[in-house]
Amino acid sequence: MDINIRNVGDVSVLDIAGNLDTNSSPTAESEVSRLLDEGCKHILFNFSELNFISSSGLRILLATAKKLKIENGKMVVCSLNDVVQEVFD
Repeated sequence: MDINIRNVGDVSVLDIAGNLDTNSSPTAESEVSRLLDEGCKHILFNFSELNFISSSGLRILLATAKKLKIENGKMVVCSLNDVVQEVFD
């Protein structure tokens, strides 16, 4: 898994490529936690290059959404391929 973080205005965009699974989730969770600790309140997860997401990856998204809701922030997920969309469904 590769994560590229870029800022577009007040939104932190996380471009995640590869697999977001049990092996890679700790890295992703660490990056998201760092953003939240820095006060980020708007996160966009760009999954255009994501091949697979497991329940570990979904857990990170749910935890992030809960934390941002408390801070009146927002999280958006975009560009899901068919495999990743199936996991969400």
